Amino acid sequence: MTRPPTAAQRRVIDAADPVTGRLRGTEAQLAALVKRGLAFRHPRPPHDHFLTPAGHRIRESEEPRAPVEAEAPATGVFAARVGGEGSPADGPGRSREVHSAWQGLLELRRMTNRDGATHRPCGWERSHLVQAAALALEAAGHRPATGDGPGYRVRTTPQPEAVAVHEPDTGSLRACAGTLERAGWQVSEHNDPRAGTRYLLASPRRA
Repeated sequence: MTRPPTAAQRRVIDAADPVTGRLRGTEAQLAALVKRGLAFRHPRPPHDHFLTPAGHRIRESEEPRAPVEAEAPATGVFAARVGGEGSPADGPGRSREVHSAWQGLLELRRMTNRDGATHRPCGWERSHLVQAAALALEAAGHRPATGDGPGYRVRTTPQPEAVAVHEPDTGSLRACAGTLERAGWQVSEHNDPRAGTRYLLASPRRA
């Protein structure tokens, strides 16, 4: 666990632009937020600072709280559900986290894709394929599998830039395909002759 932000840091977070997460503060305040994974400094001039998904969650919470150590776009503070984790708690809190993480990822696309495109996956997604695909699915409302139950499962594949998405219900599988395509992924449906099921191969589009 990490300590909650200080009162001064919380004021900077709360004053961030509600859409872009752009921050205003002293250099020391902004540097401290970057160090704690709550903000990032844009690599191109004018080198503004923006909230990370963890920073967005802090801003949206009613009370200051520490970010949970897990994996997230560019920060290491959010874990997308890839399916099969058991029976994790759901509710408004999780929905807010997923929404914030997805908005943060779209902002990361805008800030790191050369043309500022948000419809095309960014470098982080290409290096975290399973987590990126799972976040796109969960953010769109698809249900991950719990234990051995129904729902999507995102898994690695031998192919360098592709993940497999398994979903026992054919209609749900094709709905997952549509979601990933809208999120900027190239998707194809295949048959697994050993299991007698269909699955998706998905990879981030480059153009």
